[in-house]
Amino acid sequence: MGKPTGFLELDRSDRTYEPVEARIKHWHEFVVPLAEDNVRKQASRCMDCGIPFCHNGCPVNNQIPDWNDLVYTGDFKTAALNLHSTNNFPDVTGRVCPAPCEAACTLNIEDKPVTIKTIEYAIAERAWKEGWVTPQPPERKTGKKVAVIGSGPAGLAAAQQLARAGHEVHVYEKNARPGGLLVYGIPDFKLEKSVIARRIKQMEAEGVRFHCNQHIGKTVSAKDIEDKHDAVLIAVGSEHPFDFFAKTPGRELDGIHYAMEFLPQQNRRVAGERQPTGTREISAKDKHVVVIGGGDTGSDCIGTSIRQGAKSVTQLEIMPKPPEKENKALTWPNWPMKLRISSSQAEGAMTEFSVQTTGFEGADGKVKKLHLVHVDGKMQPIPGSEQTLEAELVLFAMGFAGPVETDLVKELALPVVPRGRFKGLDATEKDYKLGTSPKLFAAGDIRRGQSLVVWAIREGRQAAASIDEFLMGATTLPR
Repeated sequence: MGKPTGFLELDRSDRTYEPVEARIKHWHEFVVPLAEDNVRKQASRCMDCGIPFCHNGCPVNNQIPDWNDLVYTGDFKTAALNLHSTNNFPDVTGRVCPAPCEAACTLNIEDKPVTIKTIEYAIAERAWKEGWVTPQPPERKTGKKVAVIGSGPAGLAAAQQLARAGHEVHVYEKNARPGGLLVYGIPDFKLEKSVIARRIKQMEAEGVRFHCNQHIGKTVSAKDIEDKHDAVLIAVGSEHPFDFFAKTPGRELDGIHYAMEFLPQQNRRVAGERQPTGTREISAKDKHVVVIGGGDTGSDCIGTSIRQGAKSVTQLEIMPKPPEKENKALTWPNWPMKLRISSSQAEGAMTEFSVQTTGFEGADGKVKKLHLVHVDGKMQPIPGSEQTLEAELVLFAMGFAGPVETDLVKELALPVVPRGRFKGLDATEKDYKLGTSPKLFAAGDIRRGQSLVVWAIREGRQAAASIDEFLMGATTLPR
């Protein structure tokens, strides 16, 4: 514990944002980092609790009090080694993780948790700046060949771990660039793609081979991949979106799209990448936009629509408005349900809670209006609360039901099972094995259902340990 009285002497201070009027004019990240002396002061607030509840909140089990102490004393290099020992991509989670560790921090009992995410970001960026992040190729090769299908955070984490263990790792990605939703789903203003590109270069130097534009189960036989490798990790995510409006009047109108039809287009525009053949352009420019869904994906749709020049953006959420402050006695150290205003919402969106969409109205085949009704606490319509909104672009951001089942899932007859609200492949967290073949493993959203980037990294690391043990009889890879 660097400074026993740090939490008593210093208030919480966090990163700030560029002003709204400036940041909505570009697609770059707009978070203003803390200066190093402030980062060190914030690290000194960590109490090094006897039971560090932040560990419980962090899916990858970051050793948070340890690297807080190292940052406080100015030893960023050792802090970076510690941080990378549990998290392959802290520069990613330092940007896009919602920080459940901070919700679990003991100081959060008084709403002043340690700025763990900001400190993580500072460590990771300092490591890149100083050249401490270097390739770690294995000392020896095992002669084993592993295929990783999908290059999102789960696939990338597993691939890096397996390559460092000495295996020949081949990553197959259906898109033109590796990174999965990190590249094609999360907007550049939250995560610039140079962050992913530099990790890909590191992994290539460690021996990972990337094969892009390879849609396994469509353009490439999944069975062929299985036959040519000693083990196969399936980490293609959970990409089948929820659509609660299939039978809603007007659903067929042009201008109604899933979020993941909309967001990847803009990411490709920013990168200068050609759109896939047959893509119909979707733009919010000069349109009244309605986003249905209140989560991170909905927020990303808002920020993207505003930057494209939307006339207005309205977000609809069927759930009631959460409280501004949670009851700590009931929730801490677990993740609380409370009102959060995202940076994109703060850029000018109007959010409506407790509303249900009842239909769409159009002209000349294009959507023009959205009909809704307010609902009560039991989500039943309130008579007389009907309302109509102008809506020239409607985006569904209601989450993902499970994996796409028409490609490799179908070809390999993989077992898809309910996991609460979602579907996922039937593989346990103990060994990540699929019972259909001893070679097959699954990790990430396709196994557990839609989740966070940090959970995907955890799953990829743990699956890598299971695969290494399967191939070699034992493993030294950390879980």
